Amino acid sequence: MAISLRLSNEESVLVKSYAALHGLSVSDLFRQAVMEKIEDEYDLKAFEKAMASFKQDDTTYSLDEVEKELGLV
Repeated sequence: MAISLRLSNEESVLVKSYAALHGLSVSDLFRQAVMEKIEDEYDLKAFEKAMASFKQDDTTYSLDEVEKELGLV
């Protein structure tokens, strides 16, 4: 899939310089940046869901309790 992006001359110079500094092509730089953004948002949603669940039941277990429950000790 091809995607085009319009940047000002200043933005273009900055992006190309940054990519070169890190040994990346501009395409790789944008691919990595977009994927990291998506992963960050996914992680935030998972955190929010986990916190909501924890607020409903704040029971926690120690490592010793977990190991015993799983038969690891």
